[in-house]
Amino acid sequence: MAEIHRSSQTSEEKQLGEEGLIEATPLPTPLPKKQLAILLLVQMPEQLAASVIYPFVNQLVRSTGITGGDERKTGYYAGLIESLYYAVEAVTILQWGRVSDHIGRKPVILIGLFGITLSIVSFGFSNRFWMIILSRCAQGALNGNIGVVKSVMTEITDASNMAQAFAWLPLAWSTGYALGFLIGGVLSDPAAKWPNSVGRYPLFHRYPYFLPCIVAASVSISSWFITLLFLKEWRRQKVGHAAATIHDKPADAQVDGLPRMLDEAEIASPVSTSVESTRTDFRSILIPGVIIPVLHYGLLSFVDQCMLVLIPLMYSTSRSLGGLGFSSNTIGLVMTVWTMLNGTIQVYTFPRLLRRFGPKRLYITSFTFFLITFSTYPLMNYMAKRNMEVGMWLILCVQLAAYIVAYNTYSCIILYVNNGAPSRELLGATNGLAQTLGSMMRAIGPIAVSSLFALSLENNLLGGTAVYWIMCMIVILVLCFSTYLPKSLT
Repeated sequence: MAEIHRSSQTSEEKQLGEEGLIEATPLPTPLPKKQLAILLLVQMPEQLAASVIYPFVNQLVRSTGITGGDERKTGYYAGLIESLYYAVEAVTILQWGRVSDHIGRKPVILIGLFGITLSIVSFGFSNRFWMIILSRCAQGALNGNIGVVKSVMTEITDASNMAQAFAWLPLAWSTGYALGFLIGGVLSDPAAKWPNSVGRYPLFHRYPYFLPCIVAASVSISSWFITLLFLKEWRRQKVGHAAATIHDKPADAQVDGLPRMLDEAEIASPVSTSVESTRTDFRSILIPGVIIPVLHYGLLSFVDQCMLVLIPLMYSTSRSLGGLGFSSNTIGLVMTVWTMLNGTIQVYTFPRLLRRFGPKRLYITSFTFFLITFSTYPLMNYMAKRNMEVGMWLILCVQLAAYIVAYNTYSCIILYVNNGAPSRELLGATNGLAQTLGSMMRAIGPIAVSSLFALSLENNLLGGTAVYWIMCMIVILVLCFSTYLPKSLT
């Protein structure tokens, strides 16, 4: 009886102890949902404006006469148009990040949204190749929001809820891309599609791609007004009276392997609040904890941009030349469905996957799926040439499903970059550096992969499929470099 009593007592104590541990487990800080929603709305127009041209850019290039009627040369010029946006952005985005450290995040965000609006309207009126080039360059130069938005998201979160907040970023990107692909695919050349209604207006005959561009611009200017009215200036509030705006965990807190953020005492201390010196001391972010994630962000941007360029380029190319022969409508709808599924899945799965596998394992595993996305292109064309439509669409679905898994890499590497920032006052510069390299690699990606695509077809390299196997080799090299990432976020 005594043994039974002791056993029962031990069981009760164990149960009480477990309940006490459960009660003691810190709950995640509630997200500032309104401000987070505004930031996601701010981020969306950039992807929309960048992607709205993809369904029709190859047709636009051919319509200018720059290719001389040779379809195989389209890749060279389409790649240049796609690359210039990111090339110019790479030159300016670091400066936008550093400016936001000085004058605040909100003014820079407003400038970026207004710049997107003007440049995309200009693109819609472009029917000469040089006009297209100038409009695309202006779009890259006037927009520096992506790095600034990530800085603000870090400032309004802490270690307990930062992964949850950043998991929403792919949804904003995917929504922007989805709307861009849908608008660009459905509304391009409306005079030919609807001759009895829109086709009555000479404007749409002279400028067949103006309608999708003006619709994209309307989304951007709407975001500008919402930002002006409702977005708070978090950076100034943090410096002026930190405790009123951000609720950080204690200095030694780490929740579920997520990064430890600076606490209020650190931010208020003389060492960390030498604001003017830390803002201007760019060399302080040139440390391994920043450089390694930033390099990975650049490599990821390159691989992802190559994949994003190959989708409309290969899908729109005729089947006899190694493509699928899809129309702009089909390309737009396919990419819209993919982006919406991608954004929704990322929101619900990324935080759970991060807690289960950790950032490094999740990053490496997800990046491996790029091998599937590139290697399925030749198989799809093989089936398309033999009119095996069901098999072709099945492989296409496998490709895009693998691309969704691969997209987990973005949330992982963004957490690494923000975690490596020496202080909150250098978040703008840190994200600006990451986005500068990312934009440089996104500038190189389109022109490199589209030129490889054209060369593979013109010279029949490996049956016109050389570009895909070269990309697979690059993915393998990046995976080897992934071993240098920290195992956890500390």
